[in-house]
Amino acid sequence: MARPTALVVDDEPDIRTLLEITLGRMQVACVSCADLAEARARLAERRYDVCLTDMRLPDGDGIDLVRLIAERYPELPVAVITAHGSMESAIAALKAGAFDFVSKPVDLGILRRLIDSALRLPPAPAAPTRGLASSGLPELLGDSPPMAQVRALIAKLARSQAPVHISGESGTGKELAARLIHALSPRAERPFVPVNCGAIPHDLIESELFGHVKGSFTGAHADKAGLFQAADGGTLFLDEVADLPLALQVKLLRAIQEKAVRPVGAAREVPVDARVLSATHKDLAGLVAAGGFRQDLYYRINVIGLRMPPLRERPEDIPPLVQDILARLATAHGRPLPKLEASALRRLLGHAFPGNVRELENILERALTLCEGDRVTAEDLGLPDDAGGPDATNPAGEPASLDDHLEGLEREAILKALEETRWNRTAAARKLGISFRQLRYRLEKLGL
Repeated sequence: MARPTALVVDDEPDIRTLLEITLGRMQVACVSCADLAEARARLAERRYDVCLTDMRLPDGDGIDLVRLIAERYPELPVAVITAHGSMESAIAALKAGAFDFVSKPVDLGILRRLIDSALRLPPAPAAPTRGLASSGLPELLGDSPPMAQVRALIAKLARSQAPVHISGESGTGKELAARLIHALSPRAERPFVPVNCGAIPHDLIESELFGHVKGSFTGAHADKAGLFQAADGGTLFLDEVADLPLALQVKLLRAIQEKAVRPVGAAREVPVDARVLSATHKDLAGLVAAGGFRQDLYYRINVIGLRMPPLRERPEDIPPLVQDILARLATAHGRPLPKLEASALRRLLGHAFPGNVRELENILERALTLCEGDRVTAEDLGLPDDAGGPDATNPAGEPASLDDHLEGLEREAILKALEETRWNRTAAARKLGISFRQLRYRLEKLGL
């Protein structure tokens, strides 16, 4: 089997020699050059398995080479070597299509892991298609143009180590997208560690993320590794990252930039190699403008953005989603697959789905429980005839009566509470100051 080959581009002879020796010990052959012009010539001569380039070259910028490779040699993973502390350059390179970066002075351990990840990259995949569940991969359902774009971007993101921020309303499948990015990446065999930042008490979140040493605080009876360490070599998914307290955002920024964490009470940092993906249903840019989220952290985690489209923007996906969800629910309940009546499908197609796919799943589970025989009727869905709330009966957006106005306010408050609690009805009832039974009654009355 032929040895893999790396193209090394750096104008400093000492750096080139260091890289050649390190890669040689990894059984990787090297072709070295000192400037952009020579790099272009070498790329035209043969195929390479990985490329390392300095950011500052005598005849141009390393980002120019990154862009050239992304355009003409998309199969070739390229990593940049940046000056110490030059995070802006690293982010610019990642946005241009770089696979990863390493800072000077080069940490040989980090460099070896980077090269190993690059060499384990599979061929550039086509956009993930339907039917992945049978192969054990997470599956994003829907064949609409918006979902095709999402899949195409996920295929590209899986070949990068860049931090990705996934935005979208509650219930659009943000965690599913993160799991698919991980599953298609060279980190797939290592852990995927999801963290709900809003569910961890503020006084414990630093210890949960970074770990602690014995005796660092009351109750710390032994050393404990944090979630960053648990994701070492794999992917850390920070869900609802907007809920992190400002004081911790500073430490998270440093952990991402330095690829190291300091456990609570520890004297020194611990190196950690975890790719960070994040998500929130909130307007992160708006929070930055309002001072609720650090701007520097925002730019660090949002190197590449992935927006998950709401269900109302892809109504053509509703029929196949319904079939998939009903089949899964029928199997779980040990009953035959029911048939959805045409009137029921029309009712679903007319609904706005503020809770997106998660709401669709809840509606169908309720309908499956209530339906008689093997048919799901429009009445089983529990949705109003107009299926669109006040706007459907009054296009001008003004309530026809006081009752309509109050019902609209009640609907808005309940949906807000459900979204903030990720559609946990018990938590939403507590947030609204009512009993679970009262919330269930109001949900049925409003057709939610």
